[in-house]
Amino acid sequence: MTTVETGLRGVGTRLGRSAWGGFALRRGGGLLLSIAVLVLLTFLIVPLIPGDPAAAILGADATPEAIAAMRERLGLDEPLPAQFVDYLRGLVTGDLGTSFHYGIPVTETIATKLGYTTTIAFGAIIVVLAVAIPLGMAVGVLTRGGRRPGLATTFGAVAGFLASFPSYVAATVLIIVFAIQLGWLPAGGASSTQAYILPIAALALGPTFAVARVVRQETYNVMQQDFMRTARGRRISAARLHLRHALPNLLASTLTLAGIILASLLGGAIIIETVFNLPGLGTEVVSAIIYRDYPVIQGIVLTIGLIAIAINLAIDVILGIIDPRTITAVSHD
Repeated sequence: MTTVETGLRGVGTRLGRSAWGGFALRRGGGLLLSIAVLVLLTFLIVPLIPGDPAAAILGADATPEAIAAMRERLGLDEPLPAQFVDYLRGLVTGDLGTSFHYGIPVTETIATKLGYTTTIAFGAIIVVLAVAIPLGMAVGVLTRGGRRPGLATTFGAVAGFLASFPSYVAATVLIIVFAIQLGWLPAGGASSTQAYILPIAALALGPTFAVARVVRQETYNVMQQDFMRTARGRRISAARLHLRHALPNLLASTLTLAGIILASLLGGAIIIETVFNLPGLGTEVVSAIIYRDYPVIQGIVLTIGLIAIAINLAIDVILGIIDPRTITAVSHD
């Protein structure tokens, strides 16, 4: 290796490190800001409740003494800044409070329920990526250059309809067809692995076709680029052409949208759990709202928010690995 080549490699390495360093600083600052906003919002769940939260918990027949005792238990008798400091102190020590309804630590409640929610949420994420990217690429390749206009129109119409299909409606339809009429799968509960199939399918249906539409359009655009025409002119095999040259160039915009959609799957999982009677965070937060179990509500909202932030951060890192240009753009933004 010549001295010039060695020098160029050293410069490239330093630039790569600088780009990733800038990315880490920028994303680290954004991460801290997102967490700070999330913590503040979860803290304000109780103080911003209309009326007196203590009276709402105890009901209309509660005595003033009982309300005063509940306010003391909630820490509402302290000034708002002092309440916030106590809340932060609890978060730092891993103490999210105690459930009013169950009388056990909120962290224990969340730990018991979290597995059900993450199973269907991350199961849906896998389905979305495993189906949407190949499907969108296939349609994009088949319809490039105006080919097969009927397929393009049909796919656009069907994908648009299914992408806008609410998850709870999809869940109802799936239960009627596959659980009630055909009897192939359980209609609810979590007694077996099969019980997760319908919830995951209902949760993944809309996002799958939303992402597939974007992948199809990006594939169509990439296939029209000069470098793809040159690659086809060299008679490169179809598998190498699409997987090595087309796929990396369409993943950046696709994963950006996918990150937003995938994070929203956590919120959808809460609704789906209620439909399928899964004992996850969704069912628990509904119960907590009914019983006005505010520490549990705060803990679940905080947990869901932190997972959503982690998903978006993971998407950013994956984008940087796939396309280093995104790291350079962020670090110099």
